[in-house]
Amino acid sequence: MKRIKFPHSYVLFFYIIIFVTILTYFVPAGSFERSTDENTGITYVLEHSYKVTEQKPVSPFGMFEGILEGMLDAADIIFFVFIVGGAYSIINKTGTLTVFIAHVANLNQKKGKRLIVFIMIIFSLCGTFLGTAEEALPFYPLFITIALTLGYDSFTGVAMVLLGTGAGFAAGILNPFTTGVAQILADLPLFSGYHFRFLTYLLLLIPSICYVLRYVKKIETNPTASITYAEDQLRNQKLDFNRIPSLENTHKRVLTIIFLSVLFLIYIVTFGEFNTTKMAALFIVMGILSGIVAKLDSSVIATEFIKGSSNIMYGALIIGLARSITVIMKNGYILDSLIFHLASSIEGFGKIGVGIGMFVVQSFINLFIPSGSGQAAAVIPIMKPIGDLTSLSRQTVVLAYQFGDGFSNIISPTSGYFMAALAIGRISWKKWAKWVLPLFLYWTIIGVLLIILSITVQLGPY
Repeated sequence: MKRIKFPHSYVLFFYIIIFVTILTYFVPAGSFERSTDENTGITYVLEHSYKVTEQKPVSPFGMFEGILEGMLDAADIIFFVFIVGGAYSIINKTGTLTVFIAHVANLNQKKGKRLIVFIMIIFSLCGTFLGTAEEALPFYPLFITIALTLGYDSFTGVAMVLLGTGAGFAAGILNPFTTGVAQILADLPLFSGYHFRFLTYLLLLIPSICYVLRYVKKIETNPTASITYAEDQLRNQKLDFNRIPSLENTHKRVLTIIFLSVLFLIYIVTFGEFNTTKMAALFIVMGILSGIVAKLDSSVIATEFIKGSSNIMYGALIIGLARSITVIMKNGYILDSLIFHLASSIEGFGKIGVGIGMFVVQSFINLFIPSGSGQAAAVIPIMKPIGDLTSLSRQTVVLAYQFGDGFSNIISPTSGYFMAALAIGRISWKKWAKWVLPLFLYWTIIGVLLIILSITVQLGPY
């Protein structure tokens, strides 16, 4: 059977841009009236205010202008993502995370299950606070080696990192790439509603840890039950704990910087006014201070910042391309028409039906747009007014997007970093999908229940 080949994400977005440009010639133009809340400064679409307007199609040259307009319109978010990527790269250059985890592995080499729990918690925290996903790829060989050294298998090594990171990323308590970008686009206070997402974090992570431990117990009883038993017989990857680098004072200082930065972030989100500018400034300070206390040369710090920003350029520019789609639809006066007809088609489903529908649609979109922040830029401008028209809170809209983007990352065959992780572990997608499907279904059910709960308690602030 010939494998279906999906186009590059940039190519896919360009096709969509061409398509919506053509639509401006055929879809009736229209617009809603909008009203701004004086207390919050939030602009809402007014129900029953839609009216048909004069057709103003976008020209082919105007389409290319729209691409630049989209880039400029999303400039604050794009540069925010660049800064986060650069700061993360500086921290990674210090080697602190690798040495810290290896050191903990050394201390717990006779307590394998406790180590698995610790590793999954650490990576879930990276996912939920730093938006770690692709950035975890360099760690997979290390944890495959640790898992084999502890008497488990390479499948365990991949599972504890992938599911730990995935649970944290999907919960997105303070994830700058998904929750942060989506809330900015939805005009919500940055990282508002984090208490609810903390509940989500626990409901995703704890069962995931239990799921991995259950597998580990199975292969302890019968090693041949290992999913990668044949492959692991050919591996010669055992860790010599006597040769692990010691945790130096430099590493401890970097860990202190990271810990204090996270505490400060939580404090500001809870008690202060937080926005993109403050978030970006915090990451700059955290990155530079980490480099300084690690005694990195200033030129090395600058080089790593550029390297980290470059590595994240793929996702950052997708944000601009996705925003271009919205800009072109606005310029052609068909965005409100699309929103009107979509909202009209789901009007009878009620708020719960709309919320679950957004989750399902976003899960499908995630198959084609692997960038979480790029998806937010593409769908939130449409989902936000639909939520307004159906009395669905914007916090629930973001939650539906977040779950749709995050959950399928542990099973989607079109996710680049997910498939790369399986390749490092020499695990076929079919074997992984068969094993993880029950957990994925549990996540999906929990996601639906949490969306219903958020609607029931009217999760806000708005």
